[in-house]
Amino acid sequence: MVIIICFIIGLLSALLGSIVGLGGGVILVPVLLILHSTTSIFAWADASTIVGLSLIIMIFTAMSSTYAYAKLKRIDYKSGLYFILGSLPGGILGSWLNQFVETDTFSLFLGIFMLFIFTTFFFKKQPKIDENTLSKKSKFKIYREIKIGEEQYTYSITPWIAVGIAFIVGMLSGFFGIGGGSLMVPAMIILFHFPPHIASATSMFMILALSMVSSITHIALGHIEWQYVWAFIPGAWFGGGVLGAKVSQKMSSRAIEYLLRVVLLFIGLRLIWQGIFG
Repeated sequence: MVIIICFIIGLLSALLGSIVGLGGGVILVPVLLILHSTTSIFAWADASTIVGLSLIIMIFTAMSSTYAYAKLKRIDYKSGLYFILGSLPGGILGSWLNQFVETDTFSLFLGIFMLFIFTTFFFKKQPKIDENTLSKKSKFKIYREIKIGEEQYTYSITPWIAVGIAFIVGMLSGFFGIGGGSLMVPAMIILFHFPPHIASATSMFMILALSMVSSITHIALGHIEWQYVWAFIPGAWFGGGVLGAKVSQKMSSRAIEYLLRVVLLFIGLRLIWQGIFG
């Protein structure tokens, strides 16, 4: 029974996580925390175990999603490498810090963090880069152009800012086990003006590298319950790479963004309730 539940959770988490570029951990971790507090069959799922398990599963989710998005030519590899450069050392630090927090406190922190990400979508976005801006290109920025369907998008990143933000994202990812997409996708959209489709796909590319490094740290710390990990992986692979990428392709950028908002708000409030009242 537990194996079937784990498979379904892995499938649905990866499906939704792949669509919005979160990697699945933003669904998986809260769900396991809630099950830990409501049923004895998930008594094994404390904060450190959940985070370690989530990061290992995210390797497979991100791998399948990255492969699918690569075929659709949605990944901005050049920008993604700067994000990876900053996120990897942050991921190691966050994974090490996770062992010092209790499960209820962890739930509260994660809920507050998710509500913070939810509020970032209410900041006013800057207009797209126009031709006048392109004629005055800054040597400190990297400009990118990409076409989705019939629409052409132009955006830019400042490498040192991208690396700095990615370090913070990596640290939070290693600590919370949520892949970093819940912060990286909004940052790409709001700060760097990525189209949501490109932000989601590039985020999964970054999460692949980040989850590998962070999970190694958790393995070294002995946080992994291997008998449960294998139950999640098949669902995570199928949900992330096969279903998630196909569903995302049929959704508009606005729909992906609104779906991300709803997920962050609902789960954030539930975790805060759990963290306060147990």
